[in-house]
Amino acid sequence: MKNLLPHEAWALIQQQPDTLFVDVRMEIESLYVGRPPGVENIPWYEYPDMTPDPAHFAAAVEREAGRKDRPLLLICRSGTRTQHAGQALEAAGFTDVAHVVHGFEGDLDAHFRRSVLNGWRHDNLPWEQM
Repeated sequence: MKNLLPHEAWALIQQQPDTLFVDVRMEIESLYVGRPPGVENIPWYEYPDMTPDPAHFAAAVEREAGRKDRPLLLICRSGTRTQHAGQALEAAGFTDVAHVVHGFEGDLDAHFRRSVLNGWRHDNLPWEQM
């Protein structure tokens, strides 16, 4: 799996418009916290179970992607869920998987705040909020 900083991920989407950009956060996070434009929400896990189902996730991504060799870019809150989700996709046979290091909101700072140190939103990349 490729590790891309937010600016590198944005450049990839611009250069390879066929890339399927997947937000693996729960739908409520994606809608209310904010998300990059054009991202497809396919949660790694969802409330109330909060338990990943790697096979179900990989099948959902495959339905959306149409093929396992399509370039995939994953984003989550901080870059942790995408690591697990990306590993599951590679184990399922996907061949071109990348994830956004630091995710949408980035790492926590000393005061437990996000979007202060790094991440998609911190880097002033395009995003929308419902």
